[in-house]
Amino acid sequence: MSVRALIVAIDGPSGAGKGTVARTLATRLRYRHIDTGAMYRAVAWKAVHDRLDLQNGDVIAALAACAAFDLEGRVRIDGHDVTDAIRTPEMDAAAAIVARHSAVRRALVARQRAYGADGGVVMEGRDIGTVVFPTADVKIYLDATPEERARRRASDSAHALGRGAEAIDSVARALEARDHADRTRAVSPLTVAPDALYIDTTGQPIERVVEQSLNAVTRALERVEAR
Repeated sequence: MSVRALIVAIDGPSGAGKGTVARTLATRLRYRHIDTGAMYRAVAWKAVHDRLDLQNGDVIAALAACAAFDLEGRVRIDGHDVTDAIRTPEMDAAAAIVARHSAVRRALVARQRAYGADGGVVMEGRDIGTVVFPTADVKIYLDATPEERARRRASDSAHALGRGAEAIDSVARALEARDHADRTRAVSPLTVAPDALYIDTTGQPIERVVEQSLNAVTRALERVEAR
């Protein structure tokens, strides 16, 4: 009898290492990797591209419900490759606005649940273990100090901001604003699930964080096999 494929939920703020850990973990497990943050960013990009009002939740939700996503490797929405375009400070701000709309979150959460319903998925975001899959087999929350997260984000080639003090300071302010928006929004705020494995990635090599995550998956698989 084959072992049931698991749902692995990875949450945490920007710059905590979610993307790298989730992608590496998915590769090791031969699972699909779904970046839900990219979905919100892509919807924000498409709304801006189509000159829609970001403050109109119903309009943006309609877009989110019917958009065609391709999240395998590159990020595409309705045929547009937006992989690089969504990783900018402007899209950070636009995505934060989009994510606060309850109607948009309902539309995207429904799609995320459909993507992960059959298991065999590592899904990363800010509300995966608390809202999207509250019964996920494995829940991991990655965090780091604000200084560490700002340094990582500023040096991330995808954001092309550079490593200088000015760039890091600018990113730190943007992250602080995004953190506040994520943690205080009325719908699906960023929070640690009570049963999540909390990992502070500050100063830790990525391989060590991946190994801790893999150990959590291994324990979950053992529990499933024992049933």
